[in-house]
Amino acid sequence: MVEVTHTTVGNVLTRTSGFLRQVTSHSIQPYRGCTFGGALCGVGCYVRHSWFVTRGRTWGRFLEVRTNAAESYLEHADSEARWAQRVRPSQGFSVFCSSATDPFLPQEAGCGVTRRLLEAMIQRPPRQLILQTHSDNVLQVLDVLTRLASRCELRVQLSIESDRDTLPGLPPPACSVAARLAACRQLKKIGLPVVVTVAPLLPIADPLAFFQRISDAADAVVIDHFIHGDGTRDGRRTLQTELPSAMSAVCPESTHIAYRQRMLDVASQVMPGRVGVHIDGFAGRYLASE
Repeated sequence: MVEVTHTTVGNVLTRTSGFLRQVTSHSIQPYRGCTFGGALCGVGCYVRHSWFVTRGRTWGRFLEVRTNAAESYLEHADSEARWAQRVRPSQGFSVFCSSATDPFLPQEAGCGVTRRLLEAMIQRPPRQLILQTHSDNVLQVLDVLTRLASRCELRVQLSIESDRDTLPGLPPPACSVAARLAACRQLKKIGLPVVVTVAPLLPIADPLAFFQRISDAADAVVIDHFIHGDGTRDGRRTLQTELPSAMSAVCPESTHIAYRQRMLDVASQVMPGRVGVHIDGFAGRYLASE
C-alpha cells in the first residue's frame, strides 16, 4: 500500500552537488518519494538511504505530490538561470529530471505534475534538460517533448540495467526491457535524442546482442556500476541492499568494477563513439572510436 499525500514546494529547482554537479546546474523532482521503490530499480536505489527524503519511511511506500511544481519553476527559473550563468557558466542553466524520483510514475497519469512542469519549461526553457526515467510512460508526453525540444537542448535517458527482466529473489522491473527499448525506438523515430543508461550495471546474459538492440533503438549508451556509481567509491550504499548478492548468484563477476570495463569493451565494438561511462557519460561525453 502506497501512502499518497499532496504538498507544495518552495523552490522546486535544487542546485546540484556531488555526482550531478558535473552533469547539470540544477535538479528537479516533481515528486518526493518513488512508487517504483518496490521494483527492481528500487532495490539498489541510493535515495532509499537518505533520511532527508524518506524521514524514516519505507522506500516505495510513500509519495508526496508536489502540486505547485510548475508554478514554482516559473517563479524561480529566471533567478536560478542568472545564478547558473554567474557560477556555472560552462553549464549554464541546465536541469536533470529526476535524480530522486521517477518523473513518470503510475500516479503521473492522474496527477500530471511532470506534464505541467515540462509545459512550464516551454515558457522558460533551460539551456539543457536531461529527462531520466525507468518507464515507457514517457511516451504519454510526446506532444510536450516535441515542443520543448525546439526550445532547449533535450535529452531523454531510459534506464535499462540488463537484458534480463528479473534477477532471482528480486522484484520485477517497473517496466519490461522490451517496452523500454520500444519507447527508445519511438522517441528516436520522431527525432528526439535518446540515450540508454545501463546503470547500475546488472548481469547481462548476452552482451553482444544486448548492445546491438540498444544501438538500433538509441543514439548512445551510458554504462555505470554501483561501485563509484552509488555516490561512494566502494559501493557501500548498495552493499547494504540485497542487490549484490542477487547479482553474485547469477554472475559473480558482475559485482566487481572490472565487469563494467568488460561491458564497455563490448559496447564500444557495437557502438563506436556512442558509449559513455560514469559521470562523463551522464554529462553527454562519449568514448572516442578506436
